[in-house]
Amino acid sequence: MVDAEKSQLRAHARARRQELAADHGAPERAAQRFLTMLPETGVRSIAGYWPIGDELDVRPLLHHLALAGHRLALPVVKGKTSPLAFRAWAPGDPMIPGDYGIQTPAATAAEIDPDIIIAPLLAFDADGHRLGYGGGYYDRTLAALRAKCDILAIGYAYAGQKVGRLPRHDGDMVLDAVVTDHAVHWFNKKGFK
Repeated sequence: MVDAEKSQLRAHARARRQELAADHGAPERAAQRFLTMLPETGVRSIAGYWPIGDELDVRPLLHHLALAGHRLALPVVKGKTSPLAFRAWAPGDPMIPGDYGIQTPAATAAEIDPDIIIAPLLAFDADGHRLGYGGGYYDRTLAALRAKCDILAIGYAYAGQKVGRLPRHDGDMVLDAVVTDHAVHWFNKKGFK
């Protein structure tokens, strides 16, 4: 039942996100919101994503973060049932095609465990639940990393991707925050220390 609901919501969320992507100023506005909430110290590494289709383009934020001296990483699919790995990346580094046609850092790039993971999404709700593409990669990844270290998971989305209440499984991981082009939504009281 939950899977069927999520599948139906994905189709609607994709169409909605496609409409929102017409706002070409949204990526820079979201980047500025993210930068204003980021503490000046204590964050060693941040994992972003390489945008596909009409996902909110996180590359302007990644460029700002690189200029500020943050160590960056991008996700790499290691297997259909495995958590994502994160390889070090900086603007201008060589990229290779990965699974699903997504550009990834070269295989020689160092793997790191980031302090912050910025995740793309199709929709999010007021409780911090994220609707992804259905592969469970971010849920597995967050579960594995949270079992061994203290990380923050931050969704990155257009404001219009917020929905009422998303259907959920027990294994669905909750985001700590979502940054949009209009606001920062905190779901976890810990925030930044």
